[in-house]
Amino acid sequence: MFKKVLNKKLLKNQKGLTLIELLAVIVILAIVAAIAIPAIGNIIDNSKFNGVKADAVNVINAANLYYTDNPNDNGPVTVKTLLDEKYLDTAGKIPKDNSSVTKEVPRTLTATVENAVKSHTVKFVNHTIDQINEDKEKGSKIKDTYTIGATK
Repeated sequence: MFKKVLNKKLLKNQKGLTLIELLAVIVILAIVAAIAIPAIGNIIDNSKFNGVKADAVNVINAANLYYTDNPNDNGPVTVKTLLDEKYLDTAGKIPKDNSSVTKEVPRTLTATVENAVKSHTVKFVNHTIDQINEDKEKGSKIKDTYTIGATK
C-alpha cells in the first residue's frame, strides 16, 4: 500500500519538457545535421574518386601479368581483352571499350571514366601507376572533366 502511494506521488512530481526546451533540442539537432550532411557528401565523393584510381591501378597491374604471359604481343592491350582472357575479374568503373594499356614499361593507361564522381568525368591519358598514386586531388573538388595529375 505504501508503495502504491509513493509511486503515485512520484508520478505527480514528474514534469515533462517545456515547449522552449523541446524547440532548443530541435534547433541543436538541425545545426548538427546542417554540418554533418555536407561532410558526409564530401567523404562519399572522395571515396568514389579513390575507387576509380584504384580500378585504374588494378587494370595496369593486370596488363603487367598479360604482357608477362604474352611477350610477343606488341600493341596496347584493351581492358576488354584483359577481362576476356581472365587477367582481370572486373574493371570496376574503367570502361571496357576505348581503354587500353601500353606495352612499353612503365605501362600507361588511357581511359575516360564518365560519371566517375557525380556527373563528372575522370581522364587517364597515358598515366602510370606512380602518376595515378601521386595525384592528390579530392573527389569532392572535381568539376566537369578532370585529367589525373592536371594542374590548375
